[in-house]
Amino acid sequence: MDLNEFDVMGLPLHPLIVHAVVVLLPLAALALVVGTLWPAARRRLGLVTPALALLVLVLTPITLLSGETLKQEVGPVPSVLVHEDLARMLPPWAIALAVVAALQWAWFRWRPTPLQGKKPPASHRALTVALAAAAIVVAVGSTALVVLIGEAGARSVWG
Repeated sequence: MDLNEFDVMGLPLHPLIVHAVVVLLPLAALALVVGTLWPAARRRLGLVTPALALLVLVLTPITLLSGETLKQEVGPVPSVLVHEDLARMLPPWAIALAVVAALQWAWFRWRPTPLQGKKPPASHRALTVALAAAAIVVAVGSTALVVLIGEAGARSVWG
């Protein structure tokens, strides 16, 4: 897909669309962690968290493609290549963020509730803890990577 024809008022698409990922991914990660640690927030967020993560998942390859197009115009500048190498690591993190967000939402939406006065089975507690751990790892990892990618991109533009 060639994104050369997609520009906004003469500006390349990449620097414009990249900000959507830079804002929405950490926001989705924050919502995921808050929902993990605070049940009332999780209930209020509802589908917002998996929807944000899905939006990031859709925007990530578009951002990468627009970056490839911009790289063709700029050329193989070493700082751009570093930025590109880091950015190529983001899709698996975006997938993981979307999957964990969807699993967390589904689990807390449809998990069997224990009878009054009974503790949930150990398997339910284990799955809840595993989802919480996965949410924290994915949120921290994806956000840290976005910061590193953004820093490398800023260096390639301003350095």
